Amino acid sequence: MGTHHRSERRDTPPGAGLDGFSRRRFLGYVVAASTLTVAAPLGEAALAPTEAAAAVPSLPGPAEIYDLNDMLTHAALPTANLITIRLDSDGTASFALPRAEVGQGVTTSSAMLVAEELDLPLERIHVTLADARPELLFNQLTGGSNTTISTYTPIRVAAAVARGRLLKAAALELGEAVGTLRAKAGVITSTVTGRSLGYGELAVKAASVATGQVAVSLKEPADFKVIGTARRRIDALAAVTGRKKFAMDVQVPDALPTMVCRPPTINGTVRSVRNLDAVRAMPGITDVVRVSTGVAVRGRTFGQCIDAVRALQVDWGPGTAEDASDDSVRTKLRKAELPLPGIDLLTNSVDARFTFHFASNSALETNCAVADVRRDSAEIWASLKAPIVAQEEIALRLGLPVSAVKVHVTEGGGSFGRKLFHDAAGEAAEVSRAMGKPVKLMWHRTDDFRQGRTHPMSTSRVRATYALGQVLTYDQRHTSVATDFGHGVGEIITAEAGRLPVGDLTFSETIFTLTQQTPYHFGVVTQLLSETDKGFNTGSMRNIYSPNVRCAQELVVDELARRMGKDPYRFRRSFLKDERARAVLDKVAEVGEWGRAMPASTAQGVALHPEYHGYVAVLAEIDCRRETTGREIPDAYTGPRVTKVVCAVDVGLAVNPRGLEAQMMGGIMDGIAITLSSGLHLDNGHFLEGSWDHYFYTRQWNTPPQLEIVVMPPTTDTPGGAGELAVAGAMAAVACAYGRATGTMPTTFPLNHEEPLGFEPLPTTPPIPASPTDGLSRAF
Repeated sequence: MGTHHRSERRDTPPGAGLDGFSRRRFLGYVVAASTLTVAAPLGEAALAPTEAAAAVPSLPGPAEIYDLNDMLTHAALPTANLITIRLDSDGTASFALPRAEVGQGVTTSSAMLVAEELDLPLERIHVTLADARPELLFNQLTGGSNTTISTYTPIRVAAAVARGRLLKAAALELGEAVGTLRAKAGVITSTVTGRSLGYGELAVKAASVATGQVAVSLKEPADFKVIGTARRRIDALAAVTGRKKFAMDVQVPDALPTMVCRPPTINGTVRSVRNLDAVRAMPGITDVVRVSTGVAVRGRTFGQCIDAVRALQVDWGPGTAEDASDDSVRTKLRKAELPLPGIDLLTNSVDARFTFHFASNSALETNCAVADVRRDSAEIWASLKAPIVAQEEIALRLGLPVSAVKVHVTEGGGSFGRKLFHDAAGEAAEVSRAMGKPVKLMWHRTDDFRQGRTHPMSTSRVRATYALGQVLTYDQRHTSVATDFGHGVGEIITAEAGRLPVGDLTFSETIFTLTQQTPYHFGVVTQLLSETDKGFNTGSMRNIYSPNVRCAQELVVDELARRMGKDPYRFRRSFLKDERARAVLDKVAEVGEWGRAMPASTAQGVALHPEYHGYVAVLAEIDCRRETTGREIPDAYTGPRVTKVVCAVDVGLAVNPRGLEAQMMGGIMDGIAITLSSGLHLDNGHFLEGSWDHYFYTRQWNTPPQLEIVVMPPTTDTPGGAGELAVAGAMAAVACAYGRATGTMPTTFPLNHEEPLGFEPLPTTPPIPASPTDGLSRAF
């Protein structure tokens, strides 16, 4: 499976295991409760970069020393002891995960951690999502591929504390020494007498009347029986049978369907409504009110709400991006670009500028939330990745104390960064207060595309100099429409400022510096960010800057290899800093048959991406011939198609390799989409896309028929980040394949952005019909 390098942790003393587990003990807590309840603190450190020989070595960048994931992990540390596991009298364990489950599978991997240390079958562990808990501070933020890394130790410690308490209770009950007892599958058995007791029989006896510290030792990786094994998702059956509960499945008395008539341009405002009374009288409609984001309607069904939204006659004020277009934003970005250093006349250079257009998170579940706001209290149900921030800001908006606002976290049908923001929850609370009634608010798909959060448009200016077969400098100036970090990460940066190796930078610059790195020894390397234009609703999209930044870098690497007469794969290999990176690159070259003969207008591309203590390499094959190859292709899409992808991933220790494979598959599909076909067209202050028919995300007809994921054997004893890892690698590999197939380096993404739209844009405002329900099919 390739070569592997076992990186040592910086804080590991000589003779200890890779993460110190074999020489360190942990302190957990037994919590006062009626049945056994335990908790645990956290201790994690960052991986140090591995040195490798190169003619012009590069100094490690900040993200190689201390990255965003380290920051999120350290911010969670002070409250990790508040993560608890409860044993119930039926012999099951319950764990309220303080993270969001939005399809990435963290409930399954978290249950596996509990099962491992507690010696309890996976099916007897119940994982729910914790309500907003302000006392957790920064320990209830889901993002940056950090969930498994930051909870890996505290969940295991809590489970180990519970197991120890159960063993002690059994020893007292059986009158034997703890050392003679063995725990397995939820049963404790005496190795002397053969007597046994189930966990359920001991749950009350093992409970504590006072909270106190307990020292525990965790299992050695060699003894793992659950961690590292491929497991099916614990929620799979519920998902495929429709029993999984999302926000719109929550049943709150009198919470009726609610939708909002939104402005034609981004963040426009309501000046007046000409027919409020007429719309209030429409069938099924109970309420129509003006709110800060538009005009809200509440009815017996969502269909009646849509009818009412279309019937409203609203005079709109200007928005925050009035008259803006792709061209005008591109002009602003180029004016805001930071200068590149000068060129030495004795060296050669590759100079390139790339443009990345706006893109939509486009989660399957649209923005939605349920809210019940009373005079002195509020209760919210929504899929939220930063529920504490949502609770605080909703309380402020309603003029209530935080303790009077309950925020329940539901499972989400996708997020990709979108649910870091609580736009729907805040809006639902505002509407419920204005109407004085509970509401079940759902955004229309068109609202998601046109008024929702977008990945910001950006440019990347790159210059690499080379001479005598070596890369001497690599400089990148990334310029972006401003990214909104008002979801809680900004507060973490403020709190962690003293330990961050980035100096006095803005929030965005700090995030950029803590996430961007190059895996190659390219001499003097600089990567800088500048931002402009805060008039858009922006956020991350299954990563923040990395897909665009790394795509630009890998395309330049291909160009450097071409100019130096080198094979792209071998060129990369000769400059890599780390053996783990070299191993995944070698693996995709081997499995993907790098260099095999291919027809004209088809080609292979390869790329590498390091992030969050993990490495991924992707090999992609693309077909740029216009004729079809046996698959049914819609008329609206005649562009290139990816025919094969091989991905090798190393995240250190994969808690659930099957879940990791699924994460890689999803990331690959995202990468293909944002490279080839998925982007938003901005015109006159609004986005033209308004439905799935317009936004060409990767579909069945343009997914690679050959797809192979290789999960590398463990290279460390702790997990790295995985959720966002494959996106950048896949985007770059597909772009490089396209460049080799066409002979021209692509510089605008998605590739089809400058082509004719291929669809008829929906109206920017609902047409005013002759009767209230006229125009049903024309408006959306």
